[in-house]
Amino acid sequence: MTSWLGRTLEAEVGAVAHGGHCVSRVDGRVVFVRHALPGELVLAEVTEDKGGSYCRADAVRVLRAAPQRVTPPCPLAAPGKCGGCDWQHAAPEFQRELKARVVSEQLSRLAGIDRTVVVEELPGGMLGWRTRMRLVVGRDGRAGMRAHRSHDVVPLPDSPPGGAGPCPIARAGMLDSVVSRRWQPGAELEVTADADGNTHVRELSTVRGKRRARHIRGGVCVEHAAGRTWKLDAHGFWQVHPAAAEALASVAGQWADAPRGGRAWDLYAGAGLFAAVLAGQVGPDGEVWAVESGRRASADGAANLPDLPQVRWHSGRVEQVVRQLPEPAVAVLDPPRAGAGRAVVESIADAGPARVVYVACDPAALARDVATFAGRGYELSGLRAFDAFPMTHHVECVALLARS
Repeated sequence: MTSWLGRTLEAEVGAVAHGGHCVSRVDGRVVFVRHALPGELVLAEVTEDKGGSYCRADAVRVLRAAPQRVTPPCPLAAPGKCGGCDWQHAAPEFQRELKARVVSEQLSRLAGIDRTVVVEELPGGMLGWRTRMRLVVGRDGRAGMRAHRSHDVVPLPDSPPGGAGPCPIARAGMLDSVVSRRWQPGAELEVTADADGNTHVRELSTVRGKRRARHIRGGVCVEHAAGRTWKLDAHGFWQVHPAAAEALASVAGQWADAPRGGRAWDLYAGAGLFAAVLAGQVGPDGEVWAVESGRRASADGAANLPDLPQVRWHSGRVEQVVRQLPEPAVAVLDPPRAGAGRAVVESIADAGPARVVYVACDPAALARDVATFAGRGYELSGLRAFDAFPMTHHVECVALLARS
């Protein structure tokens, strides 16, 4: 088959697909088109073609626009430029509708569950929400973002027009000092803006073949959620949207409803956000078994919850630890993007909790694990989805699985 790479196609854009693109079909092949919306007619330039049944393309010209199309607030949200945002060209309410369609489609296709989904807006609007970012440094020493599915570095502007900051979705001011200086070419920069308004920067670079992490500024950040103040590794795991941790903790607590004096699990516990909520429910006579593979995160959790001795920390991989834990009344898990996987899900089901609260940042992984739970006697009895990553294709879900 002759490669279509670089070819410009006229494409009728179809349904949204998981990953920040829409599906089109041209001459019998599937074309995944970015920078387009369902129902549009576009000219799309093929950016990737490995010779199979599909290829990837960017909409470089819109011949017939959808009514939900808007002008992106960032000039870098365009074909061939920054790959960080997927939906800046869609109206905010339509972005959430697209994400809802994706969650519904994944549940239907992978778990056989037909469910109407509503993606809920979080406070703060579409811009200025992101508090954690990873940048890369180009050959010229300037900090930037990767282009979509590429190692190319798109530099961020020092003084962009309109005063929106180098990146419109980033917390105001957090990147100003980063883009104004020059860095070691090839380095990565982790930037965190915490709840107290402090910015933390860490440079990751390779020196003489060895990986080196160097704190430029800060290192321990402050966050507020679930009625507590948290001090933790500034570049460890925490929700990137400032309202997400509180929203997720609230829903997880409501649905877990751990019994007083009972036992609960918090798997992939991070710094212990959900463990703190569960500890308040089981009380001093109960137990919360918190499992986290990251030693720094579990150390942060223990340091942040000294007043909750009912939380028992285990540092190790969940799939290795979970079979050793005593049976819980309820379980909460917040796995990485790839999901928990069959082995962990089956271990949870074998332990027999009455309810499982599953926090997920990937709808496909969630759907696969929900299907495994269903095969072990748990039904999806609740689902909420939050727009915790505006302008991107990512969506945060909380699922309640009840033993049938």
